[in-house]
Amino acid sequence: MSIDTLIESIVSKELAMFVAVVSEQPAPCQQDPKGFDVFRSAQFAVWSEDTLASYLEDLERAESKGNNLMTLKYAHMDNLIPDLHEDPDIHQLIDTIVAIETEWQKQMLLEYPSLMKKGRMIDDQHQDDRFTSFQKYLKAELETYSDKTLHYLLRDVREYDNANKNMAESMYELMVTNLGYKNLAEAEEQCRQEVATYACRGC
Repeated sequence: MSIDTLIESIVSKELAMFVAVVSEQPAPCQQDPKGFDVFRSAQFAVWSEDTLASYLEDLERAESKGNNLMTLKYAHMDNLIPDLHEDPDIHQLIDTIVAIETEWQKQMLLEYPSLMKKGRMIDDQHQDDRFTSFQKYLKAELETYSDKTLHYLLRDVREYDNANKNMAESMYELMVTNLGYKNLAEAEEQCRQEVATYACRGC
C-alpha cells in the first residue's frame, strides 16, 4: 500500500469515527469533512510509512471491536475517562512526544504569530478555559494510539528533532498549500491583514 493510500484510508476511517462522536453540542467541524481532510492529511503526510501502517492497524482493530478512537480522545480531553495506557514507560514516551511537539509549536508561534494565534493555546498554563490546549489535545490523541504506533511516532519525532527540523512547520506548510496559499509566509501575511482589518473595524 502506498503512503498516499495509507493516508487516504486513515483519514476516511477517522472521519467516519469523528462524525459519529455524540456530544451535547455537535462541533461545527463535524459538518466540514473537507476541512477535516485537509488538516488530518497534512498531519499524517509528515509521518513515516511504518507509523502510518501501524496507526491504520489501530483504527482497523478499533473498528473490529466496535470502538471509536475519536470518542475516546474527546472523552479523555474532557476528563471523562482515565489514561488508556497503564505502563509508566508509555506515559514517559507520550510525555516526550508532547514536550518536543510543544517546543515546535512555540517556534511556530514566534515565526508565524498571526497564523498560529488562530489555533489552540499551546499549553495548559496559558489556555482559555473555553478551549482545549494543544498539549491536552495531543496527549488525549496519543493515548488512543497503540504502543507500536507510539514507538514509531517517537522515532519520527526524534529524527526531525535530531536534524533540527520542525515537524509542525512541515505539516502546516502542507496544510496551507492545500488551502491555496503559496507557502506559510503568504498565509501569515493574510492572517495578519485580517487581524489588522478586524481591529480597525472594531474601533
